[in-house]
Order: sequence, then structure tokens, then C-alpha cells
Amino acid sequence: MPEYPNAPRSAEHTRSLIAPLLREPVERFTLKNGLTVLLKPDRALEVCSAQVWVKTGSIHEGDKIGSGLSHYLEHMLFKGTEKRQGREISENVQSAGGYINAYTTFDRTVYYIDIPSENVDVALDVLSDSVFRSTLPAEEVEKERDVILREIDMGEDDPDQKLSKALFETSFKEHPYRYPIIGYKDLFSQVTRDDLIAYYRERYVPNNAALVVAGDFDVAEMKGKVERDFGGLSRRSLPNVWVPSEPVQLAERSAHLYEDVHISRVGAGFQTPGLTDPDTPILDVLSLILGSGNSSMLSAHLREETQWAHAVDASNWTPGTVGVFYIALVCDPGKREGAIAALHAYLESLTVDDFTAERVGKAVRQVISAEINARKTVSGQASKLGAAEVVIGDVGYAENYLRRVSEVTPSELFRVLKKWLRRDRLSTITLNPLSSATTDSDSASVSRPSLDFETHVQANGSALLLRENNRLPNMHLRLVMNGGSLLEMPGKQGSTSLLATLLTKDTEKRTALEVASAIESVGGSFYEFSGNNSLGFGIDALPSDVDLALDLFEQSLLYPNFTEETFSLEKSAHMAAIKEDLDDIVAAGRRVLRRRFFGSHPFCLGGSGSLESVEPLVLSDMTALRNRFLTAGNVSVAVSGQFDVSVVTPRLEEMLAKLPTGEKARSEWTFEGPAEPGRHREPMDRQQAVVFHGYPGPGLLDPDFYVSEVADEIFSGMSSNLFEKVREELSLAYFVRSSRIVGLDTALFYFYAGTSSEGYPRVIEELEKEVARIQEGGLLDGELERCKTRLKASRRMSMQTNAACASQAAMNVAYGLPANDWRAYDERIDAVTVDRLAAFASRFLRANDRVEVVVGAVGE
Repeated sequence: MPEYPNAPRSAEHTRSLIAPLLREPVERFTLKNGLTVLLKPDRALEVCSAQVWVKTGSIHEGDKIGSGLSHYLEHMLFKGTEKRQGREISENVQSAGGYINAYTTFDRTVYYIDIPSENVDVALDVLSDSVFRSTLPAEEVEKERDVILREIDMGEDDPDQKLSKALFETSFKEHPYRYPIIGYKDLFSQVTRDDLIAYYRERYVPNNAALVVAGDFDVAEMKGKVERDFGGLSRRSLPNVWVPSEPVQLAERSAHLYEDVHISRVGAGFQTPGLTDPDTPILDVLSLILGSGNSSMLSAHLREETQWAHAVDASNWTPGTVGVFYIALVCDPGKREGAIAALHAYLESLTVDDFTAERVGKAVRQVISAEINARKTVSGQASKLGAAEVVIGDVGYAENYLRRVSEVTPSELFRVLKKWLRRDRLSTITLNPLSSATTDSDSASVSRPSLDFETHVQANGSALLLRENNRLPNMHLRLVMNGGSLLEMPGKQGSTSLLATLLTKDTEKRTALEVASAIESVGGSFYEFSGNNSLGFGIDALPSDVDLALDLFEQSLLYPNFTEETFSLEKSAHMAAIKEDLDDIVAAGRRVLRRRFFGSHPFCLGGSGSLESVEPLVLSDMTALRNRFLTAGNVSVAVSGQFDVSVVTPRLEEMLAKLPTGEKARSEWTFEGPAEPGRHREPMDRQQAVVFHGYPGPGLLDPDFYVSEVADEIFSGMSSNLFEKVREELSLAYFVRSSRIVGLDTALFYFYAGTSSEGYPRVIEELEKEVARIQEGGLLDGELERCKTRLKASRRMSMQTNAACASQAAMNVAYGLPANDWRAYDERIDAVTVDRLAAFASRFLRANDRVEVVVGAVGE
């Protein structure tokens, strides 16, 4: 087999990959009222993203700092304007097939709508109205206060958020980065409507904002639309907000937290310079080399070689004038101090020779790939432009930044390592199980590509699916096999997930580390997936690296080398991930629901299995499972993106011809009904209570599956009757919605809501009322049509990336459907009526079948 060296490409070569994207047309202009406007046409798909970036965040709250004013206001701006009632905002967007949302961070608040391009007028009208003409209704202020209090409780229940919050409070002593964006509970509770109005009038002015529109539109026409909807806003005086600077850190800081968790988390943050410092691009490259991907230096050392940690990651966070170089570890509690010591010993041992040309080239390729990946969707393109304009202050920054990154040298990397990653600039935070506390004292494309795949069934029954898409220099290879819980041996749940991981590791040609290094060195990605019904892997790469991608694909498909060392390492990491899952109240509650609903059926556990089912697994189980799944009739391979058909097709057909003969894997399991219908309470030491209602549902191949799609949409989202009643009107929950766990022949249709120990009985009442409403055919005017429009638009938006399209096509074939089954989606959704929904709810959502679980703060 030929070798494909990972020699770094020249700086000229890497810059040539990104140069066409950086030259894409961006129209930037300023309205008379001071609003900055950026227009980025991309005619590839009939979708648009409109975003308003307001230059205000939690660091701009003045004498109300730490109260969460910015975040509170973000919640309030969808509650009503002089033109629209609150619910009309989300209804208008949903009816047009759009998705509306917002987020708040330290230095900005962003409101965005992703929508079919023919309805972009709706997005512009709704954004200009809700962002700049909100009335902040008094009754909604108090309702939303309760909702945000639930959100604050959620953060207190999230171990990773707790670690991050503690790290920022420790790393920053003067700068307002030290305060949580959402605010402190006691300060937030004191915020009045007058406070919100004053902040809104001062900060939400057109001369303190930017509008970004990306997608399928004509620039000249869009300029007129922008002037129409935003030109009438009035410029206002904008007082300066004093933001204190952070003094240089002079000594090491640390804090250790102990909570009801199962595994230790470590956050090590080094104080670094701000965004405009010439060392920042070098530090960004350093973070990629040290801690991005399984082949990174820290991961190779701490996870693979010394096995001090289950997971390692590094990033350089530089939002403004000061930043944090962040290294995160997940480790067993007993290894925490050893892992921290090993981390620092390794950093201190590095020399300039460790920053090889190959490692530097790999990091540069990762940066290039990140630039390409950010442009896969119009929403991503708009976000990139918004960040460049609002956060950085220059839409041309990317070109200069990439040039600087491509010029980084080993000596510069070694210099910034020694200058910034020093103990006197270090803050270390750990979050540990309570039990450990006694032992101790963070393109505009001009043509629209086809979404259809060509299906080539091979003589042995395997399937090859091909779709050319030249919109971006990107290609994706996807392997799908039928598998999952139903096809695992009894008592070995989680083996499919572990097998999927091993398929991306050692092969006859490369070690696991060499596999990771090979793909990451060219800025690509190689990852596994597994679920209830399937498993496999995907490879994302640049077209120039097709030979390497095909070689890695072939090796993992036909010549994997399962070793005891890698198996032991990945099994340990797999179990650590399960422990992390158990720390999350929603994930833990979902596990309880599955167990009580499915009983002895394999779906009683998720794809990852449980600690009890994974612990006994041995290497021979993986080999046996691979032999069962890897047969010609059970394999589908999809390719989507920019590639040469004459090169790729024969290579893949040759691989598929080598597969062992065999039929599609099938299960004999049947689901007889819920195992433990009735009420169940599971106390956890948490601030919130999470309610689950589980019912039987139709599987993927059931004719009623598409009715369940519509039902799920009706019960979910900001404009749903359930959300409006439980969260908006009664302020009982921060989140409330439905979801599904879907198999081919059966499913669990469930509701869940995050509430309080006092509120959960009323939430249960409302869930029952909502089910009864659908059973009785009581949909509101326009409710069904809005949901249908949103589902169809969501399906269109989900097909923007090569990976998503390849995954969908390969899974369709694996499940016995046409590769392009998506073409019938709109028709099937449109066929759903009020009567069919009522029949669905009466058939599946029956009280006698309901499994009710409440976890968290439920008392004894």
C-alpha cells in the first residue's frame, strides 16, 4: 500500500487554499443613523441568515455589574413590541420557516434569524422591530425573572459551568470578565423594569450595533430592504462605559471545589495578552499544537503515554485586552494531583526542537480548515463577519491573522511558551467528588449544487453513494453499518459505541496516535459515531488530501488492529464519559426514564451503555462484534463534496469488493410496551427538579413517524403552546419540550421540563392538559401550518454541510430506504392533519402507558 507523507505544506500553499474565500464579496456600509451593515451574498442554497450584533454585554453594565442586565434584556426583547405581541414574534418567524434565537456574552448580544431566502423580509422586519422597538411589558419582566432563576439553577447543577465560573472568578480580580454573564442570583433578583428600560435606551441604539446578512440575495435589493427596515431608527448619544483593566498576575492561584460528581475536572488558566497583541496568533497556534485533537502533544503524553487523564484540551481565549490560555483535564479523582504535576512537568520539559515543522504545519492546516468550516452555512458566514466587525473591529482581520499564523516559527512558539505559560500567571481550579474532599486539604458560490446522491449497489450487496458538490473545497467520506443496542449481545450494551471508537484508532499501517496525527496534520477530522440503530465513522478533508483520506478510510474499514493497550485506554475514557453523563441532571434523568420505560429491552440504555455493562467488556468482544457487523450487505458508504469521481469511485469499489459476504444485520427484538408505567421519583442533590413523561412512539419505518415529527414540533420551541403556558405565562420552567428516542420499529416519545421542587406538580398538570388538547383536536389557528413550515425549513437548513448530507443518505440506505428519501419529506409532512395528530395522540400518548419520572429536588 502506498505511503502518504504528512510533510507540511508551504505557507504559500496554505494561504492559496483560503485566499479565494477571503476575496469573497462583502459589502460594508453605514446608515445615516450610524448602524453598520455587512452584506455577504452566497447563492448556493435558498437560505439566509440575518443577525443584529449589539455592542453591549455583561462587561458594560456599569453600576449594575454582576446583575445579568444584558442577559435579562436579551430574554425580554422577544416579549413584545408596539407592533407585535410577544408570541407573534416567534409565530411570524416560524410561519416563514425560520429559526429565531439570541445569545449574550461578555461584550456583545446577538439576535439572529435563519430563514428561507424568499422570506428574508420577515427576518429583517422582526429583527428591527424586536431589537430596537421592544416595549418590555411589565408582566413579562416578572415572568421572565422566574425563568432566568431556573436557568441560574441549571448552571449551578452543571459541573463544567461551575468549573468555568470558578476559573474566571479566580483569574480576573479587576476586569468584569470575573462576573458571570447571567449574573449572581441575589443581584439579579434586585433588577427592576426601570433598570432594564434605562439600560435598553442607553445601549440599544443603531450607532452601537451592526447588521449582518448572509445568503441568497441580490445586494442592491438587500440594501433597499435594510434602509426600509432599519433606516428609520434614530441615532442617540452613547455614553462611554468604563471597563477596568486587569493587572498583571504576579503569583499562582488555585481553588478546589467538591460537589456531588463522579470524576475530577481540572482547569488550568494562564493569563495571556489581548486580541491585538502580536503574540496572540502564536499562542493560538500553540494551543492547537498542545491540546487540539487526539494526536496533540498533551493528549499523546497525558492520555496515551502516561494515562494520567481521560481527556485533554487546550484553547487560547482572547476576547479583548486580556485573555486566558486554558488547559482542561478530566481524570480520576485519585490521579488529580499526579495529572496536574505531569502537565506542568511536561510543559517545562519542552524545547524548541519539539515544535517540529510537521506540528506547526498541522496547526496551520487546522486554522485553514476552521476558516473553511465556518463558511459551510450562511449562519456561520454571518457569525464570522459579525465577530470580525464587532469584536475585532476590522472585517479584513482574518487575512492578516492567517498570514501571521502561516509565518509562525518553532522559535516563536518556544518563546511564547516560556513567556506566558508560567506558574506566576497560572490559576488552577478543580471540581471533585465529595468523597475526595477528605483526602485533599476550566464563498459565495454561483451555482446551486444538487442534493441528490447517485446509488451504486455493488455485486456483493454493499452500497456506494456519490454526490459532487463544488461549493467549498471540502469532501466527506461516511461509513454506516446497521448496529446499535438491538444488535449487541445481551449484557454488552455500549460495545457498539466502543467498537466505533476503535475503528478510528490503530490499523495495520498506523498506530492510533499516527492515525490522529495524519488527519489532523492536514486540517481534517476523523471521528466515529454510534446510536440506537447504527455505527460507523466519517472523514472530513480538503480535496487535495483525498489520497490520505481514502487510505485512512481503507485501513479502518478493512485492516483495523485492535490492541489491548488502546482498548483499555478507550474503555476507561468511555466509562469516564458515562460518569460525566451521570453528573448532568437531565442526562441522568433520561437514563432513569429509559430504564423504567424499556425494562429488559436493549433500548433501556443509551448507546454508551452503563458502567455495569461496559466494565466486563474485553477485546475479543470487539473483534466478534466487528465480524458480525462488517459484512457486505450491512455496509453503506457515502461521499459528498469536491472530489474527482474517476479517482474516488474505483478506489472505493475496490475496497467494498473485499468485504466479507453477508446480509444486513437484523434484530429479533420486539417491544411489548412500557415496563413500569406510573409515577417514579428519583432524588438527586440538585437545585432544580426535572420532569419526564414517557410514552410509546412510532419507529422510523412506521407510517406515523412523520406525524410524530409534527407532534414533536408542536410540543417544542419558543412559539409552542406548551412553552407559552408553562414558561411564559406561569414561569414554572426554564425549558419544556418533547423529544424522541427512535428505533426502526419503536420509539420513546417523551416530554421533559426543568422546574423546581415546588413547581413540578403543576408542570405535570400542564403536560397532561397539553396531551389532552391534541387528542381532542384543539390546535390553535395557524398552529399546525407554522409547525409544518418550520419542519420543512429545518430539513432544508440541515442539509448545508457535506457531512450531514452523506450521513443522511448512508443511513437511509442502511435502514432500507432510498438514498434520497429526503425528497418525500415535505409531502409527508404536508399530509399530516389535525385529525391524524389527534389519532396519533390517542394511540400513543395514553395515560395508562405513561412513565412519569421526576429527578432532582423532589424530597425523600
